[in-house]
Amino acid sequence: METKRILELMADGAFHSGKTLGELLGVSRTAVWKHLQKLGDIGIEVESVKGKGYRLPGGLELLSQARILDAMSDETSSFVSQLEIFQSTDSTNVRAMQRAGEPGAHGYVCLAEHQTNGRGRRGRSWVSPFGQSLYLSSVVEFSGGAAALEGLSLAVGVAIVRAAEQLGVSGVGLKWPNDVLWQGRKLAGVLLEMTGDPSGACQVVVGVGLNVSISEEAAKNIDQPWVGMSEMVPGVSRNQLTAEVLNQLSPVLASYGQLGFSAYKEAWQAVHVHGGATVALTTASDTVQGEVAGVSNTGALLLLVDGRIEEFNGGEISLRQVVR
Repeated sequence: METKRILELMADGAFHSGKTLGELLGVSRTAVWKHLQKLGDIGIEVESVKGKGYRLPGGLELLSQARILDAMSDETSSFVSQLEIFQSTDSTNVRAMQRAGEPGAHGYVCLAEHQTNGRGRRGRSWVSPFGQSLYLSSVVEFSGGAAALEGLSLAVGVAIVRAAEQLGVSGVGLKWPNDVLWQGRKLAGVLLEMTGDPSGACQVVVGVGLNVSISEEAAKNIDQPWVGMSEMVPGVSRNQLTAEVLNQLSPVLASYGQLGFSAYKEAWQAVHVHGGATVALTTASDTVQGEVAGVSNTGALLLLVDGRIEEFNGGEISLRQVVR
């Protein structure tokens, strides 16, 4: 709790002396120093200048439940049954999966300032520095089992594109099945996990990782071209961004069981970055090359291979464009 309080006191980016921080927290300057050391352990840069004190260069906007709830639409507020913010957790998807097995989990949303074990598709890690991006997971219940979820990750991508557009960002595209790109660089990713009855009542955790403003030090751990929302919208508020993502995502999750992917197919194809391109699709056992012919009503990728259309569903699949 004292670490969180220190962050709140130093969020303005100004210098604060160890003495002042100690007095406000009711602890010694030595204790303040120890807490500041912990900030470094979770990737928060603390600048120390003799005679001035300590500061967080550039300041820090902490996630605020009150600010997010206040910026949510009425429709979103009716879907979100609980909004929980963690200072640090292993993974918001893990937290949400734990909640998914409990009664009344539908509409649960959790966020984290920092993840120690953020996860992406195909077992990859998701770089999750403190206070620099958006890590969000939501629980939604379905009665139709796994079949009702076909194409859901693509529809979530459409919601993220719409959220970006609401903030004035154009040119955001989608790469099948769950990557959100801007100028060829990864802006966000989607990770779905299911629990319950695969053929009946089940709960799905929808995880979204969205880059905002990642430090050079943290970015060293990202193994692909990436972009943060702050590059398109300088000074973007993470609280405003969170609320807008929820405003666009909640209607999708609330109605997906009835509408399915066909309601989002046209919107998805309109921003598909590989539309009409030649791609190489690699599965666990094979690599197939063909021309992208769009997606099916269930979200399967359609490829023109040797003169015929073949369908490919998501899973452990890698996709890359073939440059001729």
